[in-house]
Amino acid sequence: MSAKPPVVVDDMLVEDAAPGKSQAAKPAKRKRIIIAGAAAALLIGGGGGAYAFLGGAEKAEAKAGHEEAEAESHDSKDSGGHGGEAGETFVDVPAMVVNLRSPDGGARFIKLHFMLVPGPKGNAESLKEKLPLLLDSYQPFLRELRPEDLAGSAAVFRIKEEMLLRATDTLGAGQVKDVLIQDLIQQ
Repeated sequence: MSAKPPVVVDDMLVEDAAPGKSQAAKPAKRKRIIIAGAAAALLIGGGGGAYAFLGGAEKAEAKAGHEEAEAESHDSKDSGGHGGEAGETFVDVPAMVVNLRSPDGGARFIKLHFMLVPGPKGNAESLKEKLPLLLDSYQPFLRELRPEDLAGSAAVFRIKEEMLLRATDTLGAGQVKDVLIQDLIQQ
């Protein structure tokens, strides 16, 4: 028998090419191994990167929350004890259900439950006495809201700021320190 000369396929040396077998079998197998190795490296690298990114974000949020809590407690000590006392009182306002202004004329409602934090010039008893007056000032604002005004992450912040502004206009400066929104449900 005579020795067969080596065959070169795609810059690869094939020593023994058997008749009937594809000479491209070895390069295709090698390409599959390279592609599988690259995919495995991407999965491992991507998973590790995602873990580091997400784990780092959680740690940063926890650290920021801790620093914010320390700053609030420090501010409350400096402000004469009005901000973080254990005995600080809140005025719980009963839930309000108000019709929303809808462009299509359909019935849309908002249910709002909130609490008021008395300011340095106010107390819980005086706020409870003036609550009907305050709720009367909130009604026109809430009725003029449209469903699209309640969309997005900043909607609660805008509503809260407007309610605080109306409380200051109605009751006077320093009577209400903050409005705490407990529930805001749109139907």
